[in-house]
Amino acid sequence: MESGDSNIIIHVISVLFNMSWQIFWPLAFGLILSSFIRHLLPVDTVVKHLGKTDAKSLTFTTILGMVSSSCSYAAASLSHTLLAKKATLANAMAFLVSSTNLIVEMFIVLVALMGWTFLWGEVIGGLILIATVGFLFSRFYPKEVEQELRQHIESAEPAKHAHSDCGMDMSNMKSETSDCGMDMSNMKHETSDCGMDMSNMKHETSDCGMDMSNMKHDHSMHDHMEMPAQEETGLMSKITKSAGFFQMDLAMIGKEILIGVVVSSILIALVPQEGWKALFISNDVGLPTWLHSLLDVIIGIFVAMIAYVCSVGNLILVAALWHGGISFGGVIGFILADVLTIPMMGVYKKYYGKRPTKWMVGLLFLSILFTGLCVDAIFNGFGWVSTVQTVRTLNQSGFGMNMTTVMNLIFIPLSIWYYRLGKKANAGMGMSM
Repeated sequence: MESGDSNIIIHVISVLFNMSWQIFWPLAFGLILSSFIRHLLPVDTVVKHLGKTDAKSLTFTTILGMVSSSCSYAAASLSHTLLAKKATLANAMAFLVSSTNLIVEMFIVLVALMGWTFLWGEVIGGLILIATVGFLFSRFYPKEVEQELRQHIESAEPAKHAHSDCGMDMSNMKSETSDCGMDMSNMKHETSDCGMDMSNMKHETSDCGMDMSNMKHDHSMHDHMEMPAQEETGLMSKITKSAGFFQMDLAMIGKEILIGVVVSSILIALVPQEGWKALFISNDVGLPTWLHSLLDVIIGIFVAMIAYVCSVGNLILVAALWHGGISFGGVIGFILADVLTIPMMGVYKKYYGKRPTKWMVGLLFLSILFTGLCVDAIFNGFGWVSTVQTVRTLNQSGFGMNMTTVMNLIFIPLSIWYYRLGKKANAGMGMSM
């Protein structure tokens, strides 16, 4: 191996370790916090209020999405489940958006990598997108196409038309199947067990790591599904149950996050800033501000459609794009477009059919484009965006006695213990992940 190749490999590894070191504690902290929120805030009562689209239902949907899994494929599955339970299409799409863009772990990593300005851009952008999606899907999605969508869902459902919502506490809901957004192409029917070994279960109910002790069924597995941790009381019981959500999240999206970090680190290490700048329209071209912003947002969306790995892991690539010269609105468009990736469009087509998916993708694209333009206009209009693409040092070294090191020394052992606790709790329910 030539010395040049060796230097490139060493550089890539160095960037990979630095980026991993920077994001570990905020990602671990966000996932742990998210697991507690999901356990302590029941969502089964929220689902009952999604049969019509209004400000109240969109608020419920936003909360529901925020406390659900951050995996985009799980979010797609859960939005599909909401539709099967007769939620409106607008509410289901708003859930999809909030579940992938208004999540705690994304907020924490975004601040750690990019700074507070981008966090507020993401929050404001996410809220604008939810409102826009609610309006467009309730007003402009053709009724005959929606009927076709619902017929497709009905035809794909088993006789009892019931689902289980992976990653959420749906203990009072009578559900029998689960799709959880996983690749089910090798299965002979539309049911799934969320990627877990459920071979020992003798009935059709899937609880995906949730407390389903209140469900009224006559199966002999009821006692087997009780978590040993339920013998505990008080704080430790809550911690154990929450750890089950944490372990499931990592089992579901851990590989995607790892791939996202590796791919993004390689791109950051090997693609010079000039390479990123070639993607975007130079400020020297002299285009009107609105047109320049429009083109950057469109480019950001299309880059996300092609390069997407996962919501959180992809934030590292956002940093590379920002330093390469993309506009603030383009950054927000890129982040929000995690629901428009090529794999996700394949999921939509499977769930809803070809024509309903085309309308869905088209309205989501327009919603994200409008949101990116609004955020760009708001933040640039108030002078909240730095004109220099160096808000954070892209490959800053986190090693040494600093805040990053202290937090990692706390969260590395804590997350390992918490993961093992969750795995033990889920194993006690007959689940192997």
